[in-house]
Amino acid sequence: MSLDDKLDQVLARHDELSGRLATETGMDPRTMGELSRELSELEPVVEQIHRLRRARREMADAEAMMADPEADSEMRALADEEYRALKEQLPALEEEIRLALLPKDANDEKNAILEVRAGTGGEEAALFARDLFRMYEKYAELKGWRLEVLSMEETDMGGAKEVVARVSGQGVFAKLKFESGVHRVQRVPDTESGGRIHTSAATVAVLPEMEDVEVHVEEKDIRVDTFRAQGAGGQHVNTTDSAVRITHFPSGVVVSCQEEKSQHKNRAKAFTILRSRLYEQQRREQEQARDDNRRLQVGSGDRSERVRTYNFPQDRVTDHRINLTLYKLEKVLAGEALDDVVDALIAEDQAEKLAEMVAGA
Repeated sequence: MSLDDKLDQVLARHDELSGRLATETGMDPRTMGELSRELSELEPVVEQIHRLRRARREMADAEAMMADPEADSEMRALADEEYRALKEQLPALEEEIRLALLPKDANDEKNAILEVRAGTGGEEAALFARDLFRMYEKYAELKGWRLEVLSMEETDMGGAKEVVARVSGQGVFAKLKFESGVHRVQRVPDTESGGRIHTSAATVAVLPEMEDVEVHVEEKDIRVDTFRAQGAGGQHVNTTDSAVRITHFPSGVVVSCQEEKSQHKNRAKAFTILRSRLYEQQRREQEQARDDNRRLQVGSGDRSERVRTYNFPQDRVTDHRINLTLYKLEKVLAGEALDDVVDALIAEDQAEKLAEMVAGA
């Protein structure tokens, strides 16, 4: 199918949706909401199509003027200038439309469940996990997002064995989803008296937050236990059984939450984490069945290969998936330069999808 055939399909679908929403009566609210969302997503694409086709028409008019023997030389010169300018614009307009036509990740606009866990490296890995989490905290603040800690297991030295947080805002999952994987740090730990560089790791998983209507959890499939919340070192931090642990028998997923003093709030947060993990498990199983050789990086969290290295002695951050190296480690960890990495990963993903679209055309 040619690009123009695809554009005609988009315009036809836009007209169909506009007509249905304008004329159909008695439409149920859910269907109306779905059609309205689809129409709003198509609006900017339709505008781009009109802009492209307008440029093509103007090019044809200019070309006709250039070939018109009755036109004076000044008009032909103006037409030639306009033709050249439009011809330069055309590839960019077509590229914009191809990007707009790429399959959308249905989860891109969702909030995200962010999980950071210490990996190999003992206490230094826990300290690095805490540094990574602070990076995402600062990044969320710069983006105007809201970050809420759902669960945190700290160490005596201020590190984090595990942190789970909910990040909410516009386009959160679209921005964070490529953070999933193993992050490695190379630095001299504060506890190292000999000045030796240590290598340790932390694992990041980013999951789309799912509602109960999207991933329903049956009561018969779970067990909910309550216990007293504990702080670093294992000491109890309150006197009531406010902490909640949910075990999902069919999947084997276990989730616990103890950040709130209210058992009810901890239970609600634990279910939020559980639904997101179950969705991600289902998504990975479906992807594996469809293509055993292709593993998505989104939210995998258990990939053995590293995705990024933070080298303190060299002030270097390297993302190994796209061979991107930045010499501004402190700015990346402060969230200020994280977009330099995130946007490059998004651009690479779009380029791969465009190549697939062109190959399949």
